[in-house]
Amino acid sequence: MTITPAGAANAYAAARRLTSPTGEAAGKDAVGTGNNIARPPVSGPGSFGDMVEKAVTGTLETGRAAEQKALEMAEGKVSIVDVVTAVAETEVAVETLVTVRDKVISAYKDILNMPI
Repeated sequence: MTITPAGAANAYAAARRLTSPTGEAAGKDAVGTGNNIARPPVSGPGSFGDMVEKAVTGTLETGRAAEQKALEMAEGKVSIVDVVTAVAETEVAVETLVTVRDKVISAYKDILNMPI
């Protein structure tokens, strides 16, 4: 299967629309031909972009908490058990995020391979 530059640009624009809180590119295709296409709103409390943003933010916060625990352990404020627990929580969060990413990529590839 050959991926054209226009197809790649459209895919990136669609991803940008999903993660943009305002849906700034909605209504136009990525290559700028101006084709107006009716699309549902891409932001809102239950949008896919919001879910992805929350997952990434949660993973980052978990990692920062583990780093903070490690610093506090160096200062003698927390025990090693707290640090190991925080690191394990971060590892689970990262593994979950990577698994979801892999599933999304797999689903995207399956869609690309569907006959038209």
